[in-house]
Amino acid sequence: MATPISHPSKSHQLLRSERRMFSASDDSAMMKQIQSTHAPDGRVVDVKPILQIVDNVLRHITPNIDHALSGGHEHMDTTDDRTSPAAMDDMLEALAYMIQKISCEISCKCSGGGDAHGITMALLNTLSSFSWDAKVVLVLAAFAVNFGEFWLIVQLCTTNSLAKSVALLKQLPDILEHSQTLKPHFDALNKLIKAMMDVTKCIVEFTELPSQYILSDVPPMSIAMAHIPTAVYWTIRSVVACATQITSLVGLRHEFVTSTSEAWELSSLAHKVSSIYEHLQKLLHLCYQHIDEKKQTEAYEGLKHSLETPQLDNLKILLKIFSLRKEDPQSLLGPDKTKIHMDTLRRKHVLLLISDLDISHDEIQVLEVMYNYERVSAALNYEIIWLPIVDRSAWNDNYQQKFLSLQSIMPWYTVHHPSIIEPAVIKYTREVWRFVKKPIVVTLDPQGKVTCPNALNMLWIWGSTAFPFSTEKEESLWKEETWTIELLVDGIEPNLLNWIRQQKVICLYGGEDIEWIQKFTSATKTVAQTLAIGLEMVYAGKNNAMERVKKINSLIKEKQLSHVWQDANVWFFWNRLESMLFSKIQHGKTNEIDVIKQEVMTLLGYDGSEHGWAVFFLGTTEMVRADGDKALSSMQSFGQWEEPAKELGFIPALRQHLEGITDDHHCSRLILPGISGGIAERVVCAECGRPMEMYFMYRCCVE
Repeated sequence: MATPISHPSKSHQLLRSERRMFSASDDSAMMKQIQSTHAPDGRVVDVKPILQIVDNVLRHITPNIDHALSGGHEHMDTTDDRTSPAAMDDMLEALAYMIQKISCEISCKCSGGGDAHGITMALLNTLSSFSWDAKVVLVLAAFAVNFGEFWLIVQLCTTNSLAKSVALLKQLPDILEHSQTLKPHFDALNKLIKAMMDVTKCIVEFTELPSQYILSDVPPMSIAMAHIPTAVYWTIRSVVACATQITSLVGLRHEFVTSTSEAWELSSLAHKVSSIYEHLQKLLHLCYQHIDEKKQTEAYEGLKHSLETPQLDNLKILLKIFSLRKEDPQSLLGPDKTKIHMDTLRRKHVLLLISDLDISHDEIQVLEVMYNYERVSAALNYEIIWLPIVDRSAWNDNYQQKFLSLQSIMPWYTVHHPSIIEPAVIKYTREVWRFVKKPIVVTLDPQGKVTCPNALNMLWIWGSTAFPFSTEKEESLWKEETWTIELLVDGIEPNLLNWIRQQKVICLYGGEDIEWIQKFTSATKTVAQTLAIGLEMVYAGKNNAMERVKKINSLIKEKQLSHVWQDANVWFFWNRLESMLFSKIQHGKTNEIDVIKQEVMTLLGYDGSEHGWAVFFLGTTEMVRADGDKALSSMQSFGQWEEPAKELGFIPALRQHLEGITDDHHCSRLILPGISGGIAERVVCAECGRPMEMYFMYRCCVE
């Protein structure tokens, strides 16, 4: 058995010089020296196939080294060969001479004990006419040839007579016999080879970045380009160190040096090259971010241009919005949840329901009635598509389940998955259509033209009567409207028309003070009995207080205080009121002359207070309203206006009585949710007509 001895070797001298040069290459003087070797002649080398072959060679060697050093005898060849030699023959034929030349240069100079820096610079000079990525790939290819030949001989020398004879001539040591001594060296070698390959792949990846989206003289690409010569230098320098380590084994069949310094030097090089790789990876990541931003800007401008350009039909617009390709436009699910072709929606009116995953079931339920019944019964040619806006970076299993749950209850078209919605589309919905949090409905006509940036207000106010849901249609509908109980309640109260025909006084009231509700309903019923008039009272609840309203509804029904609405109807009532206000704001109507807008703001202002409110109707238009305190006090002090009530009628007398009440102090609040269409700069108080102050309120209300 060979006896290890300890004496200096040529590799010791070479590796000692590494320590002195480790920091030198990053100096400006060293950079100038490296750059001076670079004189590209413009030739283009497709290095990726060569790098693929190199990777294949080294991927075959590394597991076999580990296997052999662990005591394995048989040859391992389990790695898939990803190369296609036939496709590369022509290219390799042109470069074979250069690869062979570099291979010989590495073998000769590394076995001669030359200076590592000097050898590296010599190789750079030999490759001066090639690009930086070609330099490093060709050197790696030459190293792969040398290392591959070396390992084939070592691996086959125990079973192949030819390999055994060559091993004897080279006096190569028995790897298995000296596995314990050689293992640290080969472990360090494997780590350095991996780092070299990582850096090289990264350098090649930089060359493949699309120049139309990132220029080489613009950061972060320019920063990367400035670092690549250094990365190439240290990668070739590492090849020299690896080749020196392998060459040092030749002629050491019966003796070799057991020096930890060699493994340390390789490990130090691996650390430096790995650091270079990490830095390049960060720059590459920044480049991809830059490219993605450019692509998204291009996509955004393309979408914007398409939406502003007249089209023959809506197909092109829909394909862009849902990021579908003409050859595969089937990422939408139909009402039956099967994939559909986009042609199904060609030349139809399309309503884009845009929301996040917090869209309420109440909204879906009301829209479902319009979609499945009103649309079908009126034979209207429109379809709804859900466009969910989500944060891709925060997507998880909970969001996935939430999405699937919402998708399953929607009877209209939906996307297969929110991920198909490109960032450019999301940006457009936010910047142009002003989607924030509250759902909106953007309408497209059969030619793909946007006819209304948010038709959801129209849908809540008029339902399918507002078809085709254009801004012009919305304006014409408002011109026909007056402030009536039908507009206020619409189809929410099923008994409304009967009550109107029976000439009953109809009282809508709201709030969340159960004591006030009991006193007010009792006093109002007493007044009606005294006047012998028909009275129907309906509790309209309170906006955004569903759980509390549920409890109050139960008490009202239990004590038979008045009629109550189902939860969905309470939500719809308040949502319609807000929609009326938002619609009016979008059309720029002023508070002073717009009666409907003023009445809506008054009711919303009442709801924003801490007290209740009431509005009385007789017929469709005769109306009087009051906040909770005035409404209750008026009913309790009925004796003061009983005679006028008998002469003038209930509502005129109550109005006269309320006008006589002086109110030196009041505090009205109008609370509106965040909306996409903007808020009027000037809003006047419903009580006194003075301009109201504007405040911002952020609310998290968990019932």
